[in-house]
Amino acid sequence: MIAPDTAVLGPFIEFGFMRSALFGCVALSLSAAPVGVFLMLRRMSLMGDAMAHAILPGAAIGYLLFGLSLAAMTVGGIIAGLAVAIGSGLVARNTLIREDTSLAAFYLLSLSLGVLIVSVRGNSVDLLHVLFGTVLALDTAALALLWGITGVTVATLLVIRRPLILDCLDPDFLRQVSGLGALAHYGFLALLVINLVAGFHALGTLMAVGIMVLPAAAARFWVRRVGPLIGAATTIALLASVAGLLVSYHADWPTSPVIVLGLGLVYLLSMVFAPRGVLRQRSVRRSHLRA
Repeated sequence: MIAPDTAVLGPFIEFGFMRSALFGCVALSLSAAPVGVFLMLRRMSLMGDAMAHAILPGAAIGYLLFGLSLAAMTVGGIIAGLAVAIGSGLVARNTLIREDTSLAAFYLLSLSLGVLIVSVRGNSVDLLHVLFGTVLALDTAALALLWGITGVTVATLLVIRRPLILDCLDPDFLRQVSGLGALAHYGFLALLVINLVAGFHALGTLMAVGIMVLPAAAARFWVRRVGPLIGAATTIALLASVAGLLVSYHADWPTSPVIVLGLGLVYLLSMVFAPRGVLRQRSVRRSHLRA
């Protein structure tokens, strides 16, 4: 029988790749989860999913030109993500097409192009690497990138926090009283893209948005204020990432899907049992009716 402390701490003490994966997941949790909170408050969670797929062709082109070059795939992903974000916004502002429709069109084109590029010029291993990530193969350069993006994200959120919160609650009022509306909007989009690129390197295109959206959605059932919401989302991301790493190690399962499934499980449990979950809300309604 394996001792609990050995089962939990042993993999991280014994294996360097598990420690690297842990450091990478901590960086993503500190960076992507707060961005996910603002993504949820702005009612743009589905946009996050679309943008996660939009970075694929840029990363794929970088891979084809330079191989598994971290810098090339990162720059390609950022360029592709920003191009889709700006392009869909321009279409929405200059045509009859709404922004959600134009974003969906751009994202479908980007995803199809990216998968085609990798499938035609690469192999099945390359495609799996791009779609599902290699969190257990993060090297020093990848960790430096993840922590660099975390530092930029935290610093930027501290600077634009107030206009960003106001932009989430009442963007029209912000535009009337301040010229910071555009800074908050486009600054947030830039943070979204670079965090999706960071998640892409660790969890892959299909999973990157999971560590961004699911912790924020789960935390929303527990707290209401923005500060505690960010703290709760970050904590959920951290705990689910560690649990996912351990489960995938002991069960020999793919790591990225296990982490995202763990986040999904926390979301479902929160939806049912949290103070603002289904059971609590039904109890409040019944008490109100009896009164």
